[in-house]
Amino acid sequence: MTDVMKPATRPVRPEFSSGPCAKRPGWSLQNLEAACLGRSHRSKPGKAKLAEAIDRTRKLLGIPHDYRVGLVPASDTGAVEMALWSLLGARGVDVLAWESFGQGWVSDITKQLKLDDVRVLAADYGRLPDLTEVDPARDVVFTWNGTTSGVRVPDADWIAADRAGLTICDATSAVFAQKLDWSKLDVVTYSWQKVMGGEAAHGMLILSPRAVDRLESYTPAWPLPKIFRLTKGGKLIEGLFEGATINTPSLLCVEDYLDALNWADEIGGQEALLKRADDNLAVLAQWVERTEWIDFLAEDPATRSNTSVCLKIVDRHIAALSDEKQAAFSKRIASLLDKEGVAYDIGAYRDAPPGLRIWTGATIDRSDLEALVPWLDWAFATASAELTEAA
Repeated sequence: MTDVMKPATRPVRPEFSSGPCAKRPGWSLQNLEAACLGRSHRSKPGKAKLAEAIDRTRKLLGIPHDYRVGLVPASDTGAVEMALWSLLGARGVDVLAWESFGQGWVSDITKQLKLDDVRVLAADYGRLPDLTEVDPARDVVFTWNGTTSGVRVPDADWIAADRAGLTICDATSAVFAQKLDWSKLDVVTYSWQKVMGGEAAHGMLILSPRAVDRLESYTPAWPLPKIFRLTKGGKLIEGLFEGATINTPSLLCVEDYLDALNWADEIGGQEALLKRADDNLAVLAQWVERTEWIDFLAEDPATRSNTSVCLKIVDRHIAALSDEKQAAFSKRIASLLDKEGVAYDIGAYRDAPPGLRIWTGATIDRSDLEALVPWLDWAFATASAELTEAA
């Protein structure tokens, strides 16, 4: 096989995984020395840490004062499931799905909750459903940013301000990197492990007054496990949104999240986080523009994610291969880069079309993406040479 010249510069931090994501620049375990370890999360210091995480989240994201912000178990998945099991069933629901996680919510709603009045508005990977079909009289469940397709909603203009239904938004790979219109969102969920690079297992649940009204006026027909219960005696359990968590959180993980919030404040807050993600996306967009063998999976530039960038190989020789061989080729590129210590975990999601997925959220440095791009070309050329030799 003919050797392809390797680039001279390597990314300083090769962690381009789409979750858990890269730690913030300059992160160190020493930054967590103030963690409230060996203490109860219900102790005064423990509750203070939890309350600080909630309060600083509200401030950084500009969440309205009358919205509740809570820390819940089981990452973003746990937060979404709490919302689905506690709120749905009061009226018909529209579920949007254009990638694997959206399809997961469809499955939960139709096969587990077994709701009767469900409309599924779906689209293939790379596209959005027709958002104009969403009925404001119905609840709607959707992901803001499709982590496994690299497709996001461009805005919230399609959500009616005078809607009767609730909007339940899985925003885990969007919040802190994309602007959310809080006036259009009744339930927002996310996990620390995405844009903030925090540790996994903890989720955030944000409720509008309309969502609270639903919780206090509607009782689902099915039993709710303790870990999903948000009300008691028909009233919201306010303590859940003041740091009195349902189960025991890791105060080490809480400290890590606080460290990420500190960093965000130091670099300029939410606007700085958004700019870092946009600038990172621009590096890959410029490379795609000048590179014939690669393209975005997201067809419309307005819907391209600035965090989980999904790419497809469009070289005519590779595109002519079977799906199985295309997948193997994409995996070979990811494997070559992993072996070189240049990029870790950039293969497409297991349920997504073959290709690559590169995280460009705010904790990624633009310089590392600029260093990565020549390596992507090297890996493609190397894998292509191997394929030719094998033939």
